Amino acid sequence: MKRIRLGVLFSYIILFIFAIITVFPFIYMILGGLMSFQETTSIPPTLIPHHFEWSNYAKVFARAPFGRYFFNTVLTASVTTIVSLFNSLLGAFAMVNLRFKGKGLIQMVLLSLLMVPGEAIIFTNYNTIAHMGLLNTYVGLVLPFLTSIFYMYYLQSYFGSISDTIYKAAMIDGASDWDYIWKILVPMSKGGLFTVGLLSFISGWNSFLWPLLVTNEDTMRLLNNGLSAFASDAGSETQLQLAAATLTVLPILVLYLIFRKQIIKGVVRNDLKG
Repeated sequence: MKRIRLGVLFSYIILFIFAIITVFPFIYMILGGLMSFQETTSIPPTLIPHHFEWSNYAKVFARAPFGRYFFNTVLTASVTTIVSLFNSLLGAFAMVNLRFKGKGLIQMVLLSLLMVPGEAIIFTNYNTIAHMGLLNTYVGLVLPFLTSIFYMYYLQSYFGSISDTIYKAAMIDGASDWDYIWKILVPMSKGGLFTVGLLSFISGWNSFLWPLLVTNEDTMRLLNNGLSAFASDAGSETQLQLAAATLTVLPILVLYLIFRKQIIKGVVRNDLKG
């Protein structure tokens, strides 16, 4: 019994240590956004500000069009999430429930494309967007991300856990494929859809390299690109960078806290059991 208790205690100690390592950068980011420049650059580092500099957040909005960055990021992340989720839903349904010639070949091609890293085709996408005249436009920002093979395969494995007899019974009752998707498949797959939607939104929210390539106007930049506004040849205003980073991260944390139950369901698939 003592060995078991020691083992459990040791496990909790390890988990606590890793939790501190994981959470500490976020805590320091929030506290650093309330420090002065001297405190953020002091050695040894200052962990708690002597005076909370709430004015740093006002300076963030005064120094750069941070409100515009926020609007651009919300707009592009929302559009890519909605459209990619819709496309992934239809694609996964077709691969699981429909029967057509060449289905196996299409799956093989899509799976092979899934193995190609995005960085390998980013300049090809850039050339395409440039030739279409879509640089510095919202369409250019979102167009390459309106569909995702990864999300489609995730939903495909999710839909595959639903008994095929449900689809056949719906067809016998006279339901169309469209009726089956929205009245049966979507309600039964809320966990998986929430997971895909959140992953897509986070990916769009954290986008950095692509917006940096296809935009050269300050009014079209996203939040992560906007952090460079607080750096110059004379050095970085680290306290403003930390305050801006806090504003960038907090919406995602709030979104996770709101939908954490749905995310967990999407991972463990509890809503498909029984």
